[in-house]
Amino acid sequence: MLNVKDIVLVHSERHDVSYVLRICAVAALGGVLFGYDTSVISGAIDSIKEHFQLSPAQTGWAVSNVVVGCIIGAFLSGWMAHKLGRRLTLFICAILFTISAVGAALATTFSWFIIYRIIGGLAVGVAGAVSPMYMSEVAPKDMRGRALSMEQFAVVGGQLIVFIVNYLIASHSTGQWLSDLGWRWMIGSEVVPCVAFCLAIFFIPESPRWHMLSGQDDKALKTLTRISNEKHAQSVMREIRESFHGTADEAVNLLAILRNTGARWIIFVGMMIAMLQQLTGVNVMMYYAPMVLRTTAGSMQSALFQTIWIGIASLLGCAIGAWFVDRNGRRPLMMWGSLGMIFGLLVVSWALYTQTPGLLALLGMIIFMVLYGMSWGPITWVLISEIFPNRLRSVGMSLSTTMLWIINFAVSQFFPMVNENVYLRSHFHGAFSMWLFAGFTAFAMWFVLKFVPETKGIALEKVEAVMLGKSDPSSATTAAWVEVKVSERN
Repeated sequence: MLNVKDIVLVHSERHDVSYVLRICAVAALGGVLFGYDTSVISGAIDSIKEHFQLSPAQTGWAVSNVVVGCIIGAFLSGWMAHKLGRRLTLFICAILFTISAVGAALATTFSWFIIYRIIGGLAVGVAGAVSPMYMSEVAPKDMRGRALSMEQFAVVGGQLIVFIVNYLIASHSTGQWLSDLGWRWMIGSEVVPCVAFCLAIFFIPESPRWHMLSGQDDKALKTLTRISNEKHAQSVMREIRESFHGTADEAVNLLAILRNTGARWIIFVGMMIAMLQQLTGVNVMMYYAPMVLRTTAGSMQSALFQTIWIGIASLLGCAIGAWFVDRNGRRPLMMWGSLGMIFGLLVVSWALYTQTPGLLALLGMIIFMVLYGMSWGPITWVLISEIFPNRLRSVGMSLSTTMLWIINFAVSQFFPMVNENVYLRSHFHGAFSMWLFAGFTAFAMWFVLKFVPETKGIALEKVEAVMLGKSDPSSATTAAWVEVKVSERN
């Protein structure tokens, strides 16, 4: 009979929190490059448009082409993470980021610019899946939300850094210099975090779950013992081993997985979460904010300065989300975040529709980004990292992030075309797209509340039963750690 004292002992299972956070912080540098690479274009796009004499469709392609690489990279990420390991895959990403930054900055033609940006997109697509995958596999379940929030925190941190860098480059420069050289300095500045990531990746261990998938149990035990203690590590390894349900090869056999109804459902939910994140319109704020704000800000320099506040708002939201995600759970944050995002989009749309000068449009974007930063931003990555059981995680995250980038491409490519449509511009002054995003955000909130159970505190090895309705999420946390204690005592 398990008494209250036993339960308290399990619940307070000691982990080396500082060690977990350190290795997750290194993995999160992939997120910094993710944010830096995708958002550097926001400050450079007007100058690139002028330098290469681009049409609205070509302008959209200049921004969205990177997402083509992201789609390919996301699709390959599952195979790479399974065959090469999480750590080596992240190192390859760092090399690709570096090649892209140098090549795009020195490109002499629009075609070569596109090629190098697509290479960067490959790295973003792989890192966007593998960084949170790695963090979900090294973080204990009671701090997994905080650890995975570091990924979004890093993405937003990278975006904020590049917004500041872009503004500093543009603040005292002429339009002609920006068109000739300024955008090259913006793109090339990414080399600095690339080098840092290349060096830091050698200071983290491989994922213990990947070690077990590849038959290296001794190395898995070493890492798990370093994270907590040997007794707890042995217990976790038993759960991991039981969760595989087959050979390592089955983990990447997509056709075999899709024949399983439960697996299909979990993958569908993961792909929908990823898709809906992009349909909120967040990347319009990230990629096109200066273009949107220029009509109310008065000048490009003022618009670039205002984007810094958008980055700060997003960072603040991530900090709030990280604080509450393991305390209050995923679903409440998603609900309140969605409602706040809808309000922010309506404020932006009102400022654009009425052509209100000043800071009203910026205020709406700030409201949107704070609420996005505490909800859909980090929790999307938390959910798609933890809803898949071990045997599905590589494939599930690969397909989910592929869907995320497909929708990102669609939004990035078509926004300039919708925003500069003569009829829509003359009648709605840029507000039409904001109304669309508000509608999609309302649908996204409904989907999560309807189909996504609470996963706070549930072990990765227990999450499949919760996703398929075979376990009560409200009792799953207690059941998971009580089971560990029983196994330790026996």
